[in-house]
Amino acid sequence: MNQEILAQKEAIVQEIADKFTKAESVVIVEYRGLNVDDTMNLRRQLKAENIEFKVYKNSMVQRAIEKAGFVSLSESLTGPNAIAFSDDAVAPSRILAQFARKKKSLVLKAGIIEGNVVDVDKIKEISILPNREGMIAMILGCFQAPIRNLAYALQGVADQKSE
Repeated sequence: MNQEILAQKEAIVQEIADKFTKAESVVIVEYRGLNVDDTMNLRRQLKAENIEFKVYKNSMVQRAIEKAGFVSLSESLTGPNAIAFSDDAVAPSRILAQFARKKKSLVLKAGIIEGNVVDVDKIKEISILPNREGMIAMILGCFQAPIRNLAYALQGVADQKSE
């Protein structure tokens, strides 16, 4: 019986370690003081952006981060923590930081973005960035601006000649 329980726990630790290594973005938050409505609202917002939001035992997460090679995250594993995993590098930071501004009981602790361990300040910096579609629109706008300005200039010259 004990071997079965140990095997189950090892499987959970391996699952968590895999999530830490495969995710583009991981954010650890402390959720102490959130009521059920706030928690459900937060989960809905995260689910809408395909972000997995899980609560694990700190001891299992500790073993998983050691296995995944992110030992520096261990100091943030105190208290009741939840972890957001995502394939989008910006979305978890953006949603959790916005929610933390409204609800002071949600505390950002640390995270991993594109394989690098980051602190709260970096998470807040990244939270200002728009989502992936917004960034693509901004880049396309930058590419389109010179062509649009050239078209306006040529139209202005054509208008002057016609007068």
